[in-house]
Amino acid sequence: MHGSLPPVQLPADLSARPLTEADARAVFEVMAAQELHDLGTVETEEADIVGDWQRPSFDVSASTVGIFDGDRLVAYAEVDDEGTGDAAVHPRYRGRGIGTALAAWTQELARERGASVFGMAVPQGSPADVLLEGLGYFIRWNSWAMQLPEGRRIATHPLPEGCSIRTAESDTDHRAAWTVIEDAFLEWSERQRRSFEDFSAMTLRRPGFQPWHLRIVGDAEGNAVGACFLILSGDIGYVAMVAVHRDRRGLGLARALLADAFANAREHGATRCELSTDSRTGALGLYERVGMVVTSTWVHRAVELSRAD
Repeated sequence: MHGSLPPVQLPADLSARPLTEADARAVFEVMAAQELHDLGTVETEEADIVGDWQRPSFDVSASTVGIFDGDRLVAYAEVDDEGTGDAAVHPRYRGRGIGTALAAWTQELARERGASVFGMAVPQGSPADVLLEGLGYFIRWNSWAMQLPEGRRIATHPLPEGCSIRTAESDTDHRAAWTVIEDAFLEWSERQRRSFEDFSAMTLRRPGFQPWHLRIVGDAEGNAVGACFLILSGDIGYVAMVAVHRDRRGLGLARALLADAFANAREHGATRCELSTDSRTGALGLYERVGMVVTSTWVHRAVELSRAD
């Protein structure tokens, strides 16, 4: 069980409280305002927040704080149990010490939960990046948002004999996709294994999910050896997860999954195809070779958490 939340030091005219799932829309609006101001585009969807917050492992009210001006949410922060989190401050409320207060709050909560390091991803050179650098946060890794230019296609090699791509429709397929993705991600990600229930919350139960969003590569025996999860958001097809079993890499399966995902997205109205990757995966070169270009660079800034005596 999580304990009570740390206090937040705020200007007298603002208040703080834990958030609930009903606040997801308000959080999205703050994050969208911040991204639009800093990046010139909105990269977050409300469904991203809903999917994350409905994970059984995530206790929203014990892991978040909202900053309010009257009834209006103007900033928020969250901390998970893996030493990472997120925060956003509406641009109109910058310069009042809210970001610094939220940084202190997230560090204290992460420390209480036993983390030795706490960090979050921010756009490189953004006000959040400058703030965290000034507070002593170092760059733990880099990440990149990438796009396949409109009208460009990914050329694929024929799949190995006996392999085919199909929609993951059965519970067996869903669990196989989860296994392939988790096995691959845990080769480089510093976190605990995600449960199938958490995976489902972010994929199968994510608002707007359609069965064709989750596709797998099956081998000659029908076993899943690769998987890809696509999010369709307006005119954007976004590959949120793609993975290939360690023993089947180098055969063009990842490229085939990307080509399949982007083709399906275009058939359903997408004009832009995107994904993100980070320096831990070593996949940037692969995506560049298939014709994708970097549209923004992010840094995961982190800070060592000192222990109270």
